[in-house]
Amino acid sequence: MKNVLVIAALAMMAMLSSCGENNSKQVLFNGENLEGWTCILDQESNVPTSEIYGVKDGNIHIIGNPFGYMRTTEKYSNYKLHAEWRWVGEGTNSGLFIHVQDGDKLWPNAIECQLCNGKAGDFVMLGGSKIAEVECKGEFPIKDRIGNFENPIGEWNTAEVVCEGNSITVYINGQLQNQATSETSEGYIALQSEGGPIEFRNVYLTSNH
Repeated sequence: MKNVLVIAALAMMAMLSSCGENNSKQVLFNGENLEGWTCILDQESNVPTSEIYGVKDGNIHIIGNPFGYMRTTEKYSNYKLHAEWRWVGEGTNSGLFIHVQDGDKLWPNAIECQLCNGKAGDFVMLGGSKIAEVECKGEFPIKDRIGNFENPIGEWNTAEVVCEGNSITVYINGQLQNQATSETSEGYIALQSEGGPIEFRNVYLTSNH
């Protein structure tokens, strides 16, 4: 009987260990500084990036003007991105950039998960990026979201972006908002500066495998 209990305990420990590995969490923002991020601004701007991107009260604080983005220093694929955001003052414009390709241009090749007030969850194709679900013509092709599930301005919202191979699925505050099939399956992750002040917190990845 004792041996049976020991074997059962070992099996349970192995299962829990396996589950922990499959759902391993990788924190992208440490709550103290912007270590692990590269900050980009419009090249025509003479403003130091430190005046636009920073940490305030444990949150990422982005001024929103001039345009730009802060991206991870590493590329990622096959993940679930969790990020929480809120507007500081009025609701304006920002976004999450997924599968950002090399180049660090003002509008990089990337898929934007729109966070613009009232449009959170739209897909915007940047820098010539394409998805299979819409005809990608013009400068900023858009695939509309399914609904509108944003919280009132000033309250925290949650975005979850699931990237599985070339598939991208977006949830806003737990509600399915959009799905697309991208030409790319790997890249940097970025938070946009556009429009006005915005804050982010709890930015992390969990593995799909």
